[in-house]
Amino acid sequence: MIHVAVVKGGLSSEREVSLVSGTGIANALRELNYNVSEIDMGRDVAVQLANLKPDVVFNALHGTYGEDGCLPGLLNIMNIPYTHSGVQASAIAMDKLLTKRICEPLGIPFPAHEIRTKEDILNNNFMDVPCVIKPTNEGSSNGVFVLLEKSQRQLTKQQLDLSDTYMVEPYIPGIELTSAILGDEALGVMEIQPNLGFYNFESKYAPGGSDHIFPARIVPEDLESIKELTLLMHRTLGCRGVSRADIRYDNTGSKGKFYFLELNTHPGMTPTSLVPDIAKHCKMSYHAIVDRLVKEARCD
Repeated sequence: MIHVAVVKGGLSSEREVSLVSGTGIANALRELNYNVSEIDMGRDVAVQLANLKPDVVFNALHGTYGEDGCLPGLLNIMNIPYTHSGVQASAIAMDKLLTKRICEPLGIPFPAHEIRTKEDILNNNFMDVPCVIKPTNEGSSNGVFVLLEKSQRQLTKQQLDLSDTYMVEPYIPGIELTSAILGDEALGVMEIQPNLGFYNFESKYAPGGSDHIFPARIVPEDLESIKELTLLMHRTLGCRGVSRADIRYDNTGSKGKFYFLELNTHPGMTPTSLVPDIAKHCKMSYHAIVDRLVKEARCD
């Protein structure tokens, strides 16, 4: 029986999401007759793995140390096959600015941006509203601020404690889209209707936080273009296993226009997560996704 260690939790601001994803993954693996160990990652993770001696690690971490290439690097050294992307792809995709610099010259559209320090933002030294302020290396919408009115511009040190560097982009009206890749195949594009304001942490993970519409209600040409460009991003960054692109679609004019925001190499696997929902519409179960990722696990 194949022994899979599900590494979840961890030390990042996305710990709670990772715990939920990891528990769901572990339960599915047990139902698939894998021998499963669950590790809440701490700084002794190498010792735990050395003691458990798993055949495969399922990387269910989000954010720092798991999604940024740190855990894949450790597993390469320990020669333990693992799911999801390797060191280089993980590290690049975690950095929104670096991802944009690599992918924009390929014809993949992104919003304009400016990079600002925490001090710049505290001193109101950034573009006019409406705009979006986000850390360059966080996920799950942590630390994201959508500023639509001038009265919202004054942020506090406590609000900006996740990062020293922020990306500021003009706010793009319209709808939220997401596009999933599994293996080397574009599964499809889903439209997201948040029920709690913009698509923030609560909208993503709270039951009823958002409605998912598949396929997205956009013109077929744009639907196909988004799928093709998502796969191009996935391949260009060297991702493997699964990834998910987040997109804004401006439908306020006579012709729609889309903008890529980022590529996630560790999309959520909670009961309300987007990739399992997209896969379900493609006749693929949650268990089938998990099983496939384990079977395709490897080191760099």
